[in-house]
Amino acid sequence: MRVAVLSDIHGNMQALEAVVNDIKENECEKILCLGDLAMAGPQPRMVIDFVEKQYNWVVIQGNTDKMIADFSPEIMENTKHNFPVMANALVDDVYFLEEKRKEFLRNLPAQKELTIDGVKILLVHGSPRRNNEDIFPNMPLSEIEAMLEGVNADLVFCGHTHMPAGYQTNKRQTVVNVGSVGRPMTKDAKSCYVIANFENSGFSIEHRFINYDRELAAKLMQARNFEGADKIAQMILHPGARHI
Repeated sequence: MRVAVLSDIHGNMQALEAVVNDIKENECEKILCLGDLAMAGPQPRMVIDFVEKQYNWVVIQGNTDKMIADFSPEIMENTKHNFPVMANALVDDVYFLEEKRKEFLRNLPAQKELTIDGVKILLVHGSPRRNNEDIFPNMPLSEIEAMLEGVNADLVFCGHTHMPAGYQTNKRQTVVNVGSVGRPMTKDAKSCYVIANFENSGFSIEHRFINYDRELAAKLMQARNFEGADKIAQMILHPGARHI
C-alpha cells in the first residue's frame, strides 16, 4: 500500500493543490495529514474546507490549529512576546475564520495510532510528548529516543519544524519528519511530503519535493494586509526563520 503523509499546509492552497496532484499521479491509496492547516497562510478558509471534505483522509491537530481553536489572551501574549508577526497572523486568523471552521480544528485528535500491513504507526504533530516539540535534522539520537519513551509504534510520523528528517533508533523504531507543504524551510522552497510504501510488514520512505506557484501564494499572502503579512509572503518565496 502506498500512503501519502503531509503536514503544515498553513493556508497555502497553491502548494496543497500541487501536492495532491502529485499524490494522485503516484496512486497513493491513503492520505495522512499531521496538522497545521491554516495559520499565517494565504487562504486558510479554502484549505480547511478542502481538508474537511476529504473523508478518506486521516487528520490530526497541529499546534497552530489548537491556537486558533482555543484562542485566549494568554495564547496571544505568549505568541506576541516571542513572535510578533505570527501573533498578528493569529489574531487575523481568529477573526477571519468562522466558528464552524474553528470547531473543525478544535475536534481534530492530538495524535492517532493506526496499523498498516502489520506496521504500528503513530501520527503526531511535533513529537510524541508535545505538539510543539521540534524534531529537526541532525539531532543527537539520544534526544529522539527520549521523546519516544513509552511509545510502542514501529513508525512515527511528525511535522512541525517544516524540515524533512529521519531517524532509526537503537530499538529499531523509525521517526520521519515529513516536512511542510505550505511553508517549507528547505533551501529551494519546494513543498515537501512523504510517500510511504508498505509491503510484507515492512516499509520504505520517500520524501517528495514539489514545485508550485509560489509567486501567486506570496501575492495572496501579502494581500491579507495585517502587519507583517508582507514578511510572511517573503518567507514563502525565500525561506528563512520559521517564526518571526
